[in-house]
Amino acid sequence: MRTILVASSKGGAGKSTVSTNLAAYFAVEGKATAILDADKQKSATHWCEKRAHLESAVLPLDGTRRGWDKSLPEGIQRLVVDAPAGAMGEDLVAFLDMADAVIVPVLPSAIDLEATVPFLNTLVAHPRVKKGKLPVGILANRLKPWTSASQQAVAQLKSWPYPVVGELRDTQAYVLMAALGKSLFDYHSEQIRSHQEDWAPLLRWLKKSL
Repeated sequence: MRTILVASSKGGAGKSTVSTNLAAYFAVEGKATAILDADKQKSATHWCEKRAHLESAVLPLDGTRRGWDKSLPEGIQRLVVDAPAGAMGEDLVAFLDMADAVIVPVLPSAIDLEATVPFLNTLVAHPRVKKGKLPVGILANRLKPWTSASQQAVAQLKSWPYPVVGELRDTQAYVLMAALGKSLFDYHSEQIRSHQEDWAPLLRWLKKSL
């Protein structure tokens, strides 16, 4: 089993959207995939339930209950962890201990950038992160690439000590697809393919990390 932790201390960064689309990618690729939903809002769980009838269904697991780590079903090839909202590094120790890679989505605003710095500082306190044994990647999310705000935000992110592993453009498609239990990777239209291409750098980074 390979485990990807999606975490951010800033609410609204798109953590669940990244988690569900990533899980769908693995499931569509034929991997037995589950989401460990540790967020009390349960957005990822509701998405999984809507997707249950598809051949590329994703198994929802409750990461808010005690003992979740002792009841993981066998046969899972990819586990995506949707971390608790607002959690800092010290709150994520159990997830960091088992993760093979960590993705930190960040929105292109001064507030989000400022909130992410102390979060990353708490991550590096974990021994595996500190020793470079657990890769951490920054995912610039909901970008409007034609605006100076997004351009400046990406430039600032690239000055940080963690790699920017992807840049996702803002689109309402994510909201519409989430309501159906779908993802970018369930469609093949030309418009959707252009957004799928945004994920290519992240998926390449994960392939190396996993």
